[in-house]
Amino acid sequence: MEKWVSYAVISMLFAGLTSVIAKFGLKNVSGDTGLAVRTIVVFILIWANALFFQDVRQFRNLDKSAVLFLAVSGITTSLSWIFYYRAIKVGPVSQVALIDKGSIVIALLLSVWILKEPLSIKTVAGAILIVAGLLVIAWK
Repeated sequence: MEKWVSYAVISMLFAGLTSVIAKFGLKNVSGDTGLAVRTIVVFILIWANALFFQDVRQFRNLDKSAVLFLAVSGITTSLSWIFYYRAIKVGPVSQVALIDKGSIVIALLLSVWILKEPLSIKTVAGAILIVAGLLVIAWK
């Protein structure tokens, strides 16, 4: 198995745990308050990882363009998290998480259009199945 696949699977496992654990933490607080606490922990862990387990000299490789794109990515991540936490506060995690994973289709389309990544039949079939699943969840 390629290294990136292993990382993606590990990410998937932790992401699945994240939503369920967060729902317990939101019992007596708003989604925004819960997200603020979570983000403080994320901030500390990410900086610890960057400082202690990565090559700190990598920061020298950042140019203005990279910082701009990473900052915009930070803004979109923040907005995604804000609305995700609001959704899991009031809705069923199982359905919110499925709808949220519709972002896979958006990422797929943008990666083909903007990044010029190749599109395979398997990828298209997977995207169609994801959209079908989203329709099933949204259908009343």
